Amino acid sequence: MQKGQDNGSPSKLVTGKIADSVGEDKSKVSPGKYRGRLRLLLIVAASVVTLDQLSKLWIDAKRPQIELLPGFLDLHYVENAGAIFGLIQGHSELSIALGIAASVIILVFVYYFPPSTTVGMVSFGLILGGAVGNLIDRIRLGYVIDFVSIHVQELFHWPTFNIADAALTVGIITLIYYFYESGAFRKAYEHNSKPQN
Repeated sequence: MQKGQDNGSPSKLVTGKIADSVGEDKSKVSPGKYRGRLRLLLIVAASVVTLDQLSKLWIDAKRPQIELLPGFLDLHYVENAGAIFGLIQGHSELSIALGIAASVIILVFVYYFPPSTTVGMVSFGLILGGAVGNLIDRIRLGYVIDFVSIHVQELFHWPTFNIADAALTVGIITLIYYFYESGAFRKAYEHNSKPQN
């Protein structure tokens, strides 16, 4: 990756620095390669949304109370009117706005700074698919259907979640790994630790 050159345009220099830290400058990626990466992101996102919505339709129809692993893993229907593990309860408009904003930010970021690896693109696809999957529920139902319950007897209980939530969590973890492997954290640290003139 090439660093941004100062050609009299501050915006181009800033764009080059950001691209060098987290991805590739779109202008330096061949159209075929870019389309392939974008196709991968859309396939991953669409797969997450499809699996998420199909699983929720089944759960909504059956309303099961199933102990898959007694004392550890259950399936049961829950209506989550909040966001992120049940937070922001009773503010569906805010949850919808946050979901739309997150989806738009991901698409804009990937458009201008496509990740330089498959892991990076898959990470964004998982996050986008998870955000859209839960957004569909909030717009259609006013709440999100959750159904996977992980707990250790009565000692510990993780908030009930769904496939979209799982995709978001895995996507965020792999995205952090991608940023770490790409050296973005190191470059940001070095940039911030340089004396300002």
